[in-house]
Amino acid sequence: MSTRYMKKVYGSDGWTTLEKDNDDASDAEVPVTSNAKSKSFNVFDVLNQNSDRDEDTDDRQENEDEDLVVNNADYNDTKRRKRKKKHKKLENERVKSHQQEHDAECNENIDEIERSVREVNKLLGEPLPGCSNEVLEAQWVNGVSKENILTVQRKHLNPYNELKRIFGSKTIEATQSRRSNNKGRGNLKKTWLICPQDNTWVPTRKSGLSMSLDNSMQTTENVQYFVYEHSASYKEIQHKFLQAVESLNPENIINIVNAHSYHIDSLLQVSEMCKINDDLAYAAEFIKRALYCLECAFHPFFNITTAQCRLDYRKQQNRALFITLFKHLGFVGGRACYRTSLEFCKLLLSLDPEGDPLAVVLSIDFYALKAKEYEWFIKFCNLWEDSRNLTQLPNIAYSLALAHFRLGNKTDADTLLQNALIMFPRVLMLLLEKCSIQTDSKVMCHEFFNSKAQASTSPALEKLQKLYVVRSFHLWKEADILPWLEENVHAVLGRIESKDDYIKYCQVKRSKRYRGKLPRNILRHIILSDLQEVVVNGQEIQGEDPMLSHDPLPPLDSIDIYKRPTPNDRPAESSSNFFSLFFSSLFTDINGATAALNDLNLFEENDDHA
Repeated sequence: MSTRYMKKVYGSDGWTTLEKDNDDASDAEVPVTSNAKSKSFNVFDVLNQNSDRDEDTDDRQENEDEDLVVNNADYNDTKRRKRKKKHKKLENERVKSHQQEHDAECNENIDEIERSVREVNKLLGEPLPGCSNEVLEAQWVNGVSKENILTVQRKHLNPYNELKRIFGSKTIEATQSRRSNNKGRGNLKKTWLICPQDNTWVPTRKSGLSMSLDNSMQTTENVQYFVYEHSASYKEIQHKFLQAVESLNPENIINIVNAHSYHIDSLLQVSEMCKINDDLAYAAEFIKRALYCLECAFHPFFNITTAQCRLDYRKQQNRALFITLFKHLGFVGGRACYRTSLEFCKLLLSLDPEGDPLAVVLSIDFYALKAKEYEWFIKFCNLWEDSRNLTQLPNIAYSLALAHFRLGNKTDADTLLQNALIMFPRVLMLLLEKCSIQTDSKVMCHEFFNSKAQASTSPALEKLQKLYVVRSFHLWKEADILPWLEENVHAVLGRIESKDDYIKYCQVKRSKRYRGKLPRNILRHIILSDLQEVVVNGQEIQGEDPMLSHDPLPPLDSIDIYKRPTPNDRPAESSSNFFSLFFSSLFTDINGATAALNDLNLFEENDDHA
């Protein structure tokens, strides 16, 4: 009989007594305590409720029943194990059969796919070995894809969050509370891109703008294309706006804005008028209102944070969002909200990252460095280098070196800066002149940074380099940057004396790559940036359509739904030269524009025409 079973029958006390008396006991009877007897009686009473025998008979019967119970228990366990084993065997057979059927189906599908691939390869030719791996490596760096690097964080879209970090929450909250004390209109839709001002803005109601899925564009698994749509009433207003632009009368535009508070192109035009009159607060206000209206028309699937939503810039009705975002991030950056501007740069670039119709890559480095997002900027350059050749732009080449230096990567920073100085030597003299820095005569008089640099720099490249210097020269005036710059300039002079092959390579590359006119997206960037020291002259856009401030230099393959103003439709005196063509959209009558702006209802629009 097993020990476990004896403990179960006699109890722990009885079993202990049994162990102690086992050596001295000579008879067959086993002395146990009364508790043990009671416990054994309770157990066997369940098995033999009708037992009526005497004590000796009960003891013999107990021994027989114990053996019987043990045998039954062993038998039941064996039977249970056999049944479980048989059930498991049947289950394994069923799983094996199902797996075989599934594998057979998969093999059939794989065979069909392979046959299709072979047929396609016969028609188009075999793919080059290693192509797929190269694509994957170009799109992923340290687990981050090209699209993921452009994802937007909503908390950084609000400039007030950044202003709180700069000036303190109490100061900003006090300013906002004073604005909220004014009587507000209410019922304004809450948006992410713009915080509407309840005390000055009217509800959008039916603005006539909407957004739908763009079925004309080929979508992928994750990327979706959208398109703005204009209602019949909005189209009627747009035609009135185009006629007002051709009339060269600023009052006509003002009347449209007063009657229709959320007509996008009119708001862009009036904002430009305010900017010409140095009224930047009103200029920014109109841009915010336009962006608010554009966001209210977003499609439910148009998620600005995923970097997977696209807009085709060729379509005339889509271009307003690009231009409005570009102007808005410029105004936000002017308030030193560089982190917010960087987020808007990512959003703007995500709408068309390959085409980049407004050349956001020419300014995204500035906002990334000012926001101290050095690691993000380095990842961005690594991910998009293969598809966009970012380091062939002077701003990216110099900013990438600066980002590595800020992170303490001195070796990489030195290499990148020396390569940038060799590839774009003209930038050095522009920087020193802009920062008013006097360096040693060896550098100032060296022909590599002067005569040779000017001779090998095309006008297009010269404009790109000047654009970078005008925008980012403050980054190079810091105390710890100038010694590092001087150290690497002398290192480059040493490489010149040793006749480094890389110097000759860059010289040939400069002479061949940067010839010709600037691309249209870069020209749009310069026009919209509106920097006084970098302008687009008439020769660069000779033969092009007149530049309208609400839609500068549309694509050559533009898909228009409205007839654009042409030089033939304008007065003869206004089409004599480039500047008249340009300012015709901004209204040549500045005095008249100023008087009209004074009559503009900036805060009390008519609700009936909202």
